[in-house]
Amino acid sequence: MHIQVITLFPEMFTALTGSGVTGRALQHGRWQFSAINPRQYADNPLGYIDDRPFGGGPGMIMMAPPLQSAIDAARQTCPQGKLIYMSPQGKPLTHTRAVSLAQESALIVLCGRYEGIDERILTSNDITEISIGDFVVSGGELPAMMLMDAVIRLLPGTLGDQRSAVEDSFVNGLLDCPHYTRPVEFRQQTVPDVLRSGNHALIAQWRLTQSLKRTLTRRPDLLVDRELTPEESSLLQQIRQEEREIPS
Repeated sequence: MHIQVITLFPEMFTALTGSGVTGRALQHGRWQFSAINPRQYADNPLGYIDDRPFGGGPGMIMMAPPLQSAIDAARQTCPQGKLIYMSPQGKPLTHTRAVSLAQESALIVLCGRYEGIDERILTSNDITEISIGDFVVSGGELPAMMLMDAVIRLLPGTLGDQRSAVEDSFVNGLLDCPHYTRPVEFRQQTVPDVLRSGNHALIAQWRLTQSLKRTLTRRPDLLVDRELTPEESSLLQQIRQEEREIPS
């Protein structure tokens, strides 16, 4: 996969390209990266790519011409690249959406700044707006890196054990179960006996039960439209019965 980022701050992306599993995956050729700074397409000596909004108001707006030139340049390298704009007004970034994006051969990620970008960029391009949450940050670079990390870790060969990508929270629609490692005891808390039993069937059932408990407690909305398996339905019924029996 080739990921191109249109950004005023390409140096920020060294956090992905030079560190961790994403950095190693880049070195091993699992993905390619390039950045395009729209300032190089500015039509003024100082490289300004923003201007005041028509109609007045606070802040500055990124101008359409340099952004479109940057998009066109990215298209020359990857004509079929899926164009994404990181925006708080976009569709939420979910695991399902990350899986879909991981199937693309190329991504072009546009990072906005200031008060946003000229609307004509959105209306004149086939572009998908994606949000990482209902809040606003100073620019699209951090959201873009979060999207990229979520996608890159799904690419074959990125993770040392590919099971890590299929046993995380949200992969099966539930939150992940608790995890433990050495030492067995820490601050008067002991690793659950079942995890040291060697009984893989019991361990799998314990993990599923814990996932259901966590999802019910922390993200009950995930269970609303989920089609439960017979085992999940039975375990969830037991969990709810146990909760009703706990004295208030």
